[in-house]
Amino acid sequence: MTQQVTLLVNDQPIKLAYFAHSFIDHTVHGILASLSNTGEVRDVEVFVKGDNLTINLNGALLPTNPFVSKIIGNTIVGMVSSLKGVSEIDRVSITIKS
Repeated sequence: MTQQVTLLVNDQPIKLAYFAHSFIDHTVHGILASLSNTGEVRDVEVFVKGDNLTINLNGALLPTNPFVSKIIGNTIVGMVSSLKGVSEIDRVSITIKS
């Protein structure tokens, strides 16, 4: 594991086993790779609350349209919803640092 991954659900930290850590890391990097003009990923913060999505990539906000926000947000929520210790999800925050 070369990346530091932090997951908060409803502002509560979720402990990640190796598989979940790697899965989240690779999924977020895959999502970013599918977007235009993202370039190298050093640090990223993804925040989802309802239909609102914020992506801070390398210190800059990454603009997304409503469709992209919804599909990424739903992917993130679906991914973390089955993790141990996660029940109802109001908001999700993922931070990945090199």
